[in-house]
Amino acid sequence: MKPTPKPLKPLDDALADLLAQAVPLPGHDTVTTFDADGRVLAQDCISALQVPPQDNSSMDGYAVRCADVTAPGLELPVSQRIAAGSAGQPLQPGTAARIFTGAPVPAGADAVLMQEDCEAIGTSPGAEGPPRVRVNAVPPPGQWIRRAGEDVTRGAVVLAAGTRLSPAALGLAASIGLHQLQVARRPRVALFSTGDELVMPGDVPPEQMRPGAIYNSNRFFLRAMLLRLGCEVSDFGIVPDRRDATIDALRQASRAHDLILTSGGVSVGEEDHIKPAVESLGRLDLWQIAMKPGKPFAYGHIQREGGAAHFMGLPGNPVSSFVTFALLVRPFVLRLQGVRDVAPPSMAVTADFAWPRADKRREFLRVRRGARGGLELFANQSSGVLTSAAWGDGLVDNPAGCTIAPGDTVRYITFADLLS
Repeated sequence: MKPTPKPLKPLDDALADLLAQAVPLPGHDTVTTFDADGRVLAQDCISALQVPPQDNSSMDGYAVRCADVTAPGLELPVSQRIAAGSAGQPLQPGTAARIFTGAPVPAGADAVLMQEDCEAIGTSPGAEGPPRVRVNAVPPPGQWIRRAGEDVTRGAVVLAAGTRLSPAALGLAASIGLHQLQVARRPRVALFSTGDELVMPGDVPPEQMRPGAIYNSNRFFLRAMLLRLGCEVSDFGIVPDRRDATIDALRQASRAHDLILTSGGVSVGEEDHIKPAVESLGRLDLWQIAMKPGKPFAYGHIQREGGAAHFMGLPGNPVSSFVTFALLVRPFVLRLQGVRDVAPPSMAVTADFAWPRADKRREFLRVRRGARGGLELFANQSSGVLTSAAWGDGLVDNPAGCTIAPGDTVRYITFADLLS
């Protein structure tokens, strides 16, 4: 009697189990703020000052007292000129101050008129008397004034530990005077592929490929995806389909790496040696996940002196490998760096295609935004057709048992969010 197959593991359950194992790595690096793009903060950034430090002008124009400007067309003497980086004198009643963007608003002024609403008088060569300005608008109190601390208050946590730093975040850190940041250590990842059918591009020209051989595409996109996540990657190449070779590669990779990532060899074929090799060195769970593409997935540990390295095994089909990395490996690697919110954002978008074949597994369809804003479907959704991922700009997350008709609203996740 054939054994009853184990039920498929829901994707959300698989991800929860993985994240429960993803303890943030110990230690941190100190890097200059210039070099911190994409890194993950290891400690809060707390402001020792307020930003801006004082009220300042958001326009080139004239600082005035609202009480002095009761009607359009009034003229006021210009008592001072204040540029960014300089401090003016208190504004005397009945006068205006020429002011420029970013310059501190002088005490006594309670509004700024932009220069387009004003007319300078008596500034030409030979003109007698002090310069004057004709104001052609009546400002409300506070107009064009950026208040002190309206961006950042003193003592505020402006960037929390676990934040993945963006270019804007680097600017914010610099605005409170931080020239160095403490960031999480980069995860060290060992990457290798298994399969005697694999050939590296450049080793054999296409016309000399032996029957059954294929170029190793997974190695290229997996390495690129790991680097985008801030990992240090050691490429162990292609491991022969032999148990002894697999055990040796795993043992070597475990010595100095936090994670070992393999592609291929996680099914139950006679030539798939990952499972017995990992089990001989540690522990392995071989999951059948209720997702398409990407059903086979392996997670475990390789024991080493003083601890263990995480192990993840991806399926060999390129689209399966690509999608399972995006949905399972990516959040795991981010959590190792201390990122709290690892779920990619999704949005509701209209489908401009039909998907009449419901599947018992949760499906991730390769799509792209069309000219009208709806989603177009790549015609061939096979797990071996990597063109679908290069052509597309995201995935439709289609629940199990669901069909899609043109005009339906679907859940869409962009590759921009999945690959960063």
